[in-house]
Amino acid sequence: MSDVRLLENFVAKHKSLKSEISKVIVGQEKVIDQILLSVFSGGHSLLIGVPGLAKTLMVNTISKALGLDFKRIQFTPDLMPSDILGSEILNEKREFQFIKGPVFTNILLADEINRTPPKTQAALLEAMQERSVTVAGHRYHLDSPYFVLATQNPIEQEGTYPLPEAQLDRFMFAINLEYPTFEEEVNVVKNTTTDKQYDVQSLFTSAEISEIQQVIRKMPVADNLIEYAVKLVGKTRPNSEAAPEVVKNYLDWGAGPRASQNLILAAKTHAAVNGKFSPDKENVQAVAIGILRHRIIKNYKAEAEGLTIETLIKELL
Repeated sequence: MSDVRLLENFVAKHKSLKSEISKVIVGQEKVIDQILLSVFSGGHSLLIGVPGLAKTLMVNTISKALGLDFKRIQFTPDLMPSDILGSEILNEKREFQFIKGPVFTNILLADEINRTPPKTQAALLEAMQERSVTVAGHRYHLDSPYFVLATQNPIEQEGTYPLPEAQLDRFMFAINLEYPTFEEEVNVVKNTTTDKQYDVQSLFTSAEISEIQQVIRKMPVADNLIEYAVKLVGKTRPNSEAAPEVVKNYLDWGAGPRASQNLILAAKTHAAVNGKFSPDKENVQAVAIGILRHRIIKNYKAEAEGLTIETLIKELL
């Protein structure tokens, strides 16, 4: 099938995918859109929200609709790296045998990732970046496609460890989950307090998803759009000459080059989902908040004045 036909089919299947997910998940459209953008771009996502907003159910439903293998790890203060990656055991033949951990899957839900110490958080770094893990000197490749969808409780909550900046940067999107509206919550209660079961159909295969990712990567991008994305990221750096006053006054830290790469990749996917064969400025702007949110750090002055990261990014746009 030609790339053009494949992208045209993808637009139709993406709509069906969203209606399949909405059988189980009420509302949260923006969140689902960003998770799917991240999946088809080949990136990872961090979901930030208080417990009880159906984050686990959402990821499970999305993985079923995508036809992908799904595993979940509940991160706790006593979780060890071997609980994620797997370990070598001595079998009956007195030989070492590697028993794979839950990281070997297509979609890994790292639940409450910031409840575990940094040593265990770091065990995911190689898997997220290299799509492989190294145990006892042996390298094992992960299945393709591979995504980490991590959930994080707000930092102010009891018993949380902040994620290191290097790990935050590995996530393509940081997605805020809000409480549902009154009408949405009424529907949630109606749907979940009866014996009715919802059957979610698988609409893709892992091979199809990998093919779509390849076609999206091949999508042409104008040089001036790449320059626009790089300039936008450059403006977030307080020490840069291009930084506006609002950044110099209110930011301690700006985004790195990975933000520029992710802006272009996500803009390509956003264009593909909307039936376009090349991204433009609107596509970059549509994905900018989710991509920059976790990569820039406010200073005490912004905290004191009650400015949010989102407000500052909108100023730059």
